[in-house]
Amino acid sequence: MKIVVTGGAGFIGSNFIKYVLNKYPDYKILNVDKLTYAGNLENLKEVEKNPNYNFLKKDICSHDLIEYIENYDVIINFAAESHVDRAIYGPELFLKTDIFGTFNLLEISKKKNIRFIQISTDEVYGSIEEGSFDEKAPLNPSNPYSASKGSADLLTLSYCKTYKLPVNIIRSCNNYGPNQYPEKFIPLMITNAIENKKLPIYGDGLYKREWIYVLDNCKAIDVVLHKGKDGEIYNVSSEFTISNIEVVKKILKVLNKSENLIEFVKDRPGHDRRYSISCEKIKKLGWIPETDFETGLKSTIKWYTENKNWWQKIKENKQFLSHYKKTYKK
Repeated sequence: MKIVVTGGAGFIGSNFIKYVLNKYPDYKILNVDKLTYAGNLENLKEVEKNPNYNFLKKDICSHDLIEYIENYDVIINFAAESHVDRAIYGPELFLKTDIFGTFNLLEISKKKNIRFIQISTDEVYGSIEEGSFDEKAPLNPSNPYSASKGSADLLTLSYCKTYKLPVNIIRSCNNYGPNQYPEKFIPLMITNAIENKKLPIYGDGLYKREWIYVLDNCKAIDVVLHKGKDGEIYNVSSEFTISNIEVVKKILKVLNKSENLIEFVKDRPGHDRRYSISCEKIKKLGWIPETDFETGLKSTIKWYTENKNWWQKIKENKQFLSHYKKTYKK
């Protein structure tokens, strides 16, 4: 199989590429990535010399991208602006990448007759006080990021209905694991704790999220790639929900750090209280979440502890520091 992975230098995309090349030695992958601030080719050092792996530095919005997509079987679109805080302060880039970028990839898929898999998010459903959303739930996004992803999902489904393009949409809960950019919640808390810096928690810290270890999500994408039915949406969930403050306390306990490092800061606008999705549909394809949160979190903490050079230079960058200062206000 020949796969185009867009956004493959990012967190989930890079983990997926490594997973596929390890599991399927005869598969070929073209990684298309613009290498924005969160794209990092260091994430793929272990496969960069693999003869079945190729990298193309391109924006998914580029119209000439179609010239490089020839004789491929599927495009899996991981490429996205994905940080909610950045979307609040600068939504235009999210609309461009997440909507128009997806549109461009769908056009390429249509013209080249290539299957298209859109990597989406549980955030498109919005908040739910009790129970869980299934794939038939209406979209109710609360911020420019989730709205842009929801728009891309609808656009993807329209290409299936109008042009009979074979598509799938995968909506996963929050991912965590190695190589995640340290502005994201779990790596930020881990790295700040390692550095004995304050751990900023929005509001009362009782916002609840589902967390899935990135390798489990890669396996779910693999299952949809090989068994997914055309036109279908699949939720991917760990079925484990926990509040932000409890996550932080677990991190501090593993690192043997004091809870005095916790600092409550001004809440962000439009903050969804609780996410929860049902993954019964994908389970019928044979997938189940395998990594419990305690195990996955310890593994993740170990990775960041052993790879300080990877994240320290990111956190010392002026752009990172500027964003951090603007985001976390007391």
